[in-house]
Amino acid sequence: MKVTSEKIKDIFIKIADVLIENKNYLTELDAAIGDADHGINMARGFKKVKEKIEDDSFKNNSDLVKTVAMTLISTVGGASGPLYGTAFLNISKIIPDSDFDIDSFIKIGETVIEGIQKLGKAQRGEKTMLDTIIPAVNALRESKVKGLSLERALEECKKAAEEGMKATIPLLATKGRASYLGERSKGHQDPGATSSYLIIKVIVDELISEME
Repeated sequence: MKVTSEKIKDIFIKIADVLIENKNYLTELDAAIGDADHGINMARGFKKVKEKIEDDSFKNNSDLVKTVAMTLISTVGGASGPLYGTAFLNISKIIPDSDFDIDSFIKIGETVIEGIQKLGKAQRGEKTMLDTIIPAVNALRESKVKGLSLERALEECKKAAEEGMKATIPLLATKGRASYLGERSKGHQDPGATSSYLIIKVIVDELISEME
């Protein structure tokens, strides 16, 4: 499928709107196991992203995604800024200019995972954003093996991301501020896994709407 920089700009603006809308929800999740600032930080960062890209045009997808990355790194506090910023910066280095297929999305997902693991030293099962992202990318790989259509593969990706997010509830946190709580971190959904799901959901829904 073809995805222009204008469409990707629309996707980032929609992500910003959704994260601003969910600012209090993400902050409530973070209040239970963290610094109670995840929603505030994400909303502030993506509000700035929206302002930065809304009236600009970009010569290619790479420039657009790099602008998003640098804006997040400079405006989002806590661990989220560097983690999301690095993820998008890595995407900017490999994102196609217009033609995307399932391999493109798998490669983007793998790049995101690699960057977050390198920076955050986290693995799946440690109650982090990777508990959403890794199952989502695995679902894309499985969809490719099964020969599913791109639309179906993206739906499976979103479904796996949601399941991964919900699966953080019983987990023991071993990374970040939440790890200080020990056993008390169990029973709470991870805010980073939740913001990752919200981002994946917007991306998938927007891409599928382009196919219809």
